Amino acid sequence: MNPQQPQQQFQTPGQVPAQPATIIGGSASAPAPAQPAMQQAPAQATPDSPLSTQSTLLISELRDSMVIMKDGSFRAVVACQSINFDLMSSSEREGVEYSYQNFLNSLNFTTQILIRSERVDIGPYITKLTNIRRNNDNMLLGILMDDYIDFIDRLSQEANIMNKSFYITVPYYPSAEQEKMLMETKNLFASFQRQKPQVVTRIDRATYEKAATEINNRIDTIMSGLYQIGVRSVRLNTKQLAELYYDFNNPDTAVREPLVDFTKLATTYVKKG
Repeated sequence: MNPQQPQQQFQTPGQVPAQPATIIGGSASAPAPAQPAMQQAPAQATPDSPLSTQSTLLISELRDSMVIMKDGSFRAVVACQSINFDLMSSSEREGVEYSYQNFLNSLNFTTQILIRSERVDIGPYITKLTNIRRNNDNMLLGILMDDYIDFIDRLSQEANIMNKSFYITVPYYPSAEQEKMLMETKNLFASFQRQKPQVVTRIDRATYEKAATEINNRIDTIMSGLYQIGVRSVRLNTKQLAELYYDFNNPDTAVREPLVDFTKLATTYVKKG
């Protein structure tokens, strides 16, 4: 063979050609070993795949009592305590309505009021009563407690005991054009079209700090306005937000398997890269 002519390489069926070495940081990395084509691992579903679970979620991350959405916007949630409007007098009702009207007119940003009905799990309450009954020595009181436990158990099986929760969602959009675009009235037929949501993969530190400051100011405005009405409110922290969204996405499973406290776990867990 003439040494001046380039040597030809032949590929046999079922064999993958070796790739050339790549230069990374000034050093040559070794070529990847050749593997048969039949031993290649199947392609896994990526988060961008429409079949993956992450493609249906609009939440990117929970951090510092805020919800970071995939489009780069932020959310904060305020839990509100209800008041009994029917037991108030006519003058008290007028005062609440007038305060609520002033509260809505004082807001210069959009909000979402959410009323959620969820089923109450009576199991822990029955377990608590059973433990009290076991440690009680009074025979008459024990008989009454047995009847009460049996009544609560039959009532929970025959009827769904529901609990109502009230929340106010406070959004923040870094871009004013983005918020204006979402608030504008859209075409009826255009709303049925399947559009891929905009995904922001990087948020700089200045934008994050500005969003946190603006969210805190809006939360203070919401809570002070609710206090004038007579409604007590509290902002949900990161753990409470995780429990809230877990209950929303898993309404049946959350009753049987509540979200555990991740700070008490001793094993490692998988974190999104």
